[in-house]
Amino acid sequence: MNVVDSSGWLEYFADGPNAAFFAPAIEDTRRLVVPSISILEVFKRVLQQRGESDALRAAAQMQVGQVVNLDVPLALLAARLGHELKLPLADSVILASVRAHGAVVWTQDEHFRQLEGVRYTART
Repeated sequence: MNVVDSSGWLEYFADGPNAAFFAPAIEDTRRLVVPSISILEVFKRVLQQRGESDALRAAAQMQVGQVVNLDVPLALLAARLGHELKLPLADSVILASVRAHGAVVWTQDEHFRQLEGVRYTART
């Protein structure tokens, strides 16, 4: 199973320099897990940069994977991970989703770089 963090989705949608790195995980929809907080982050950023129509299209495309909603057990796991690893809130929810689904996180976010189960590429 694969989780692409918000920076990866944004890179993919913008066809940025690292889009090809994220494409295999995003396009393998049968193995794609999408934390709902990632949909929030991506929708907000695309809304700011390109408007509501593009933001709605991005959110719809993200929902082709298995969407994971933030429930109480996941929230508690995220809080523990955030505390232990000193992660920002959204990153701790993403990591909790990864751990809860035995997934790999695909990212260009430094917060995840040294963690187990991470496919990392540096931002270009």
